[in-house]
This record gives sequence, structure tokens and C-alpha cells, in this order.
Amino acid sequence: MTVTSAGPLPSAAYDVVVVGAGVVGCAIARALARRRGLRVALVEAQGDVGEGTSKANTAILHTGFDAVPGSLEARLVREGARLLAAYAAESGIPVEPVGALLVAWDEEQLAALPRLAEKAERNEYPDTRLIEPAELYEREPHLGPGALGALHVPGESIICPWTTTLAYATQAVRHGVDLHLNCRVEQASRQDGTHVLRTARGPLHARWLVNAAGLHADTLDRRLGHDDFTVTPRRGQLLVFDKLARDLVRHILLPVPTALGKGVLVAPTVYGNVLLGPTAEDLDDKQATGTTADGLALLREKGRHILPGLLDEEVTAVYAGLRAATEHEDYRISAHPEQAYVTVGGIRSTGLTASLAIADHVTGLLTEAGLEGGPAARELEPVRMPNLGEAFPRPYQRPELIAADPEYGTLVCHCERVSRGEIRDALASTIPPAGLDGLRRRTRARAGRCQGFYCGAAVRDLFEGAGA
Repeated sequence: MTVTSAGPLPSAAYDVVVVGAGVVGCAIARALARRRGLRVALVEAQGDVGEGTSKANTAILHTGFDAVPGSLEARLVREGARLLAAYAAESGIPVEPVGALLVAWDEEQLAALPRLAEKAERNEYPDTRLIEPAELYEREPHLGPGALGALHVPGESIICPWTTTLAYATQAVRHGVDLHLNCRVEQASRQDGTHVLRTARGPLHARWLVNAAGLHADTLDRRLGHDDFTVTPRRGQLLVFDKLARDLVRHILLPVPTALGKGVLVAPTVYGNVLLGPTAEDLDDKQATGTTADGLALLREKGRHILPGLLDEEVTAVYAGLRAATEHEDYRISAHPEQAYVTVGGIRSTGLTASLAIADHVTGLLTEAGLEGGPAARELEPVRMPNLGEAFPRPYQRPELIAADPEYGTLVCHCERVSRGEIRDALASTIPPAGLDGLRRRTRARAGRCQGFYCGAAVRDLFEGAGA
């Protein structure tokens, strides 16, 4: 097993190369690691796993109640939710089953709620319930005035997306997958039955290729002669409110969805913050992850209507993510056996929830298409990730841990209560962070209300000292 971020790549051909180390690509690599005898590489353009859409989403573990009934997405989200909930419990990934409320603000939206409940039934989720305004305001006393009712979806949960992606990648690497970072695929061709990938770090060869390149999946697909879909980056801007806002909301507050997506929501996070967003802006630029004054103003306007008290709280951070929207309503997952190639495209915001089921589906397609190797029966050694959830015991709250190692009792980031021991562990982990942002996603250091103003220099010293 290797993790590389510079230097030449191996000259020998891999059995399978997975392009894209987002949550879906990492899940696929992990699933392939169960197949004995396969040489597998996971290739990522950026310097860390989960650097694209996977790090900038609303972090919801969906039930799939509002997916298109009968679609591949509906099935994989339904299966994936069950698989990921079990995996999170095994791996220490924080999940909170807070439930969701789809709030109707006018008569048209109110009339849509029974149809959404019926849609949930068709998606094999029978647990939704229509509630009247009195119960709605009892459940959410800080909700803005004028709501006419809601659909309660008790199974919706919040999860840590950063740890999920990292857990998949860590398990994959520990079981023999090579992870090549800073390795953008610039050209792809097939020569004498072998895929030849021209990357920023030189050529890479593979007998089989899996395209999980997210926003760039359509580009790689076209290089291999296909024109099945076009990715239109859909920017979602979000506001992150301070932990003091957490008592204002008890559920995920959803609008009645539109053709552009689930709309602007208010949701708690497992880190103790409150999210407001996202916007839904279709763009041409797949690098446009900046926020805009207009986008943030729109969110504040929506937030004032949904949860007026939220606007009196401090904003800790703003960010934007790009979703891989396509012209199709469903995922674009297809096998091309004659090319020894599988496309995994059009994976939208439900990709986090569906990731493990997508991985099983893709490995099944590879097997059907002729990929040889041992059966997918090898059990992987479990990983135990740092639990970043505010509702769970953190190292600074565990006297027995501090007694055994005082570094866990020495706080560096006081806003997020991150200790020297946690930073040390992250820097020495199987896939160490490539930069301070990666360290933040592994520990929460510099993610609090001061955004590193107090602890930034100390965190940087620890990071740079680890690389010395």
C-alpha cells in the first residue's frame, strides 16, 4: 500500500484504476480492496481525498423519500442509507437522527405534501406523517410565522462527510490500494487492451478503468468516445452559524422541493453549528467555488423567513460547493465491457448517502463485464475514526484517555476543543493531511468562531513540524 503525492508513477499496469477520490471514488476503491489478488489504484487530481463536492455539502444522511420512484438513484440511496448507518456506527463516524420537516408556507406547498408522502411510500419509506401547524410550532418554536403545516420525515439524519470519505480511503489503502494524489488525468486512451492515462505525474496503465471523476466525469467519458451526459456545475453557497445558534433548530428544516433541488434549508450539523443553504446556481465554470454577495444576501433573506432568530447569530464561515448536475433525472452509471470501463456520473447531493451502495453496484458491473479476481468476500479490518461530533465524547472530555496520554488534555484550538494529541494523530495517520484545510477536516482545528485567529500559528507550527 502506498500514498503518493509527487514523483513518478508505477510503470506496471494496475488491474483497476479508479479516477476521483471523492466519497464515491473512495467507496469504490474500498469495495475493490475486498477482491483478493487485484492491484488497484485510486487517482485524485487534488492533494487530498474529498477535496471536491464531498467536502462542501449539506452533510445529510438521506432516507431517499423524495427520489424519483423506480430510479437507480432511489434504490441506491435506500440501500446506501442502511449500509452507511451501520458503517458509521462501526467506524466512529458521528450521525444524529434529528429527522426532517418539509415546511409548507403557502396553500400550493401544503397541497403538495400528501403527494410527497405518497412518493415516499413508493420509495419504500412509509414513515412520513403530515402534521398541523400547532404540532409544527411545538416541534420548532423558533420557526418563522405563517407556516401552514409540514411533512415529518423522522429518518433523516446528519452525518460527518469529511470523516466518511477519509474512512473509506483509509480502509482501501490499508488493504493494498495505492492512492496517487496531485495526479490529474489529462488524457485517456486505450491501446492493445490497456487504458493509458496521461496524468500530471506521468503515464498510468490499467486493464480496467472506473470513472468517478465527479464534476469532470463527462470530460473523461468523452475522451473514451461516449456522449451520454453533460455535467453542469450547480453551485451551492452556504452560511455556517456559530454553535450558540444550535438551540434554535431541532430538525432539518426543508422547503418543498423544486426542479432545481431540495432548495434552501436550515439544518444542524454534527459539529454543533447550524447551516443555511444551499443556493442552486447553474454555471459554466467547474472551478467557481467562490461565494457571492448576491448569493449570501439571498440566503439571509430565506433564513429570515424560515428561522428569524438565526439572523441575530454570528456567522462562523461561508463556503460554496459544486454539485455534478446533468440533464438527466437519474445517476449515469453504465458499464462498457468492450472497453473494460465503467462510468459513474451525475452523482448529485445524494452521493454521500448512496456511496456504499454505488460501490457495490459498480463492482457488480465490473464482475459482469469480465473483471477477474477473487470474490468480494474478504472482510476488511474495521477502521476507527476520530469522532468529530459535538454530541459525542471528545478526547478532552475523557479523563482515562488524558491519563494515558496527556497530549489529549492539552488544547490547541480552544473554539473547537482540539488537542495536541488529535493533531498529532491526524498528522501521523494513514492518509495525512496535505495542508491546513485537510487538517481542519480531520480534527476541526481552525473551524470555530475565530477561524484560526487564536490558534492558527500554533496549528501551523505543529503541521510544519510534522513535515520537517
